[in-house]
Amino acid sequence: METITMSQPGAGVDAASTKDATLIYRQSRWTRLTHWLWAISLFFMLLSGLQIFNARPQLYIGKQSGFEYNNTVFAIGAENTATGPRGYTEIFGHRFDTTGVLGWSGPAGQQTSRAFPSWATIPSYYDLGTARVVHFFFAWILTTTLVVWLVASLVNGHLRRDLAPRLDDLKRLPQDIIEHAKLRFHHTREYNTLQKMAYGGVLFVLLPLMIITGLAMSPSMNSVLPLLNELLGGRQTARTIHFTVMVLLVGFFIVHMMMILAAGPINELRSIITGWYRTDPPRHGDTERSA
Repeated sequence: METITMSQPGAGVDAASTKDATLIYRQSRWTRLTHWLWAISLFFMLLSGLQIFNARPQLYIGKQSGFEYNNTVFAIGAENTATGPRGYTEIFGHRFDTTGVLGWSGPAGQQTSRAFPSWATIPSYYDLGTARVVHFFFAWILTTTLVVWLVASLVNGHLRRDLAPRLDDLKRLPQDIIEHAKLRFHHTREYNTLQKMAYGGVLFVLLPLMIITGLAMSPSMNSVLPLLNELLGGRQTARTIHFTVMVLLVGFFIVHMMMILAAGPINELRSIITGWYRTDPPRHGDTERSA
């Protein structure tokens, strides 16, 4: 997600590579660095965040929370039944049995009441203090990297040149959707409309919203920016939005991995590791399209 230039002799590859017109330098060092920093940060934030969620495995809409209020929209727990303890997940009042995964999980004979299982949290054992340290550490790495990336991308024109959808992109959107549904991919030097919209949604909507809601949940930030909490409908609503954004980011990751596997994992991984990307051979009369 950075300036894309055609391969040239002397650019750090061997002579054979520079003769291959289909091999281009698509991802800069800065793009690759930020990509992996974000990936690592989000991984640790996700697993430590699930550990933090386990301390209060309910989500609410509004400023109040507790048994005396009826504003719970999501909950994970366990209950005793005639057949023994069972785990459940409740969404807007609809309850589902999730024994073995959510609510009640663990090795046979050692199951415990736990919202998210031990293999999905950092640390695996219950330790809210450690989880908060890990979560906030990587949250600051993510936030700092995102701000620096945004400023740099504005200065070097990366946003305008590579990520901002143009009118032609929007006109191609229906066709791009059809071709992706048919798993037909065009490997070119630019992003296609769906990629621009997906990356833009993550970088300019989901990640900032996750940061803002995270700040709104902090008691110390409430004294600095009390209006932020009010705008989001209270700390409990901010926590629900924060959790929802996490689910959307996980969904993006799953789709992202599926597209990489479908489009050619070796080529895609080489691009984000080395920067070099193999495009489709040019055909006479073709109009270059987005990758």
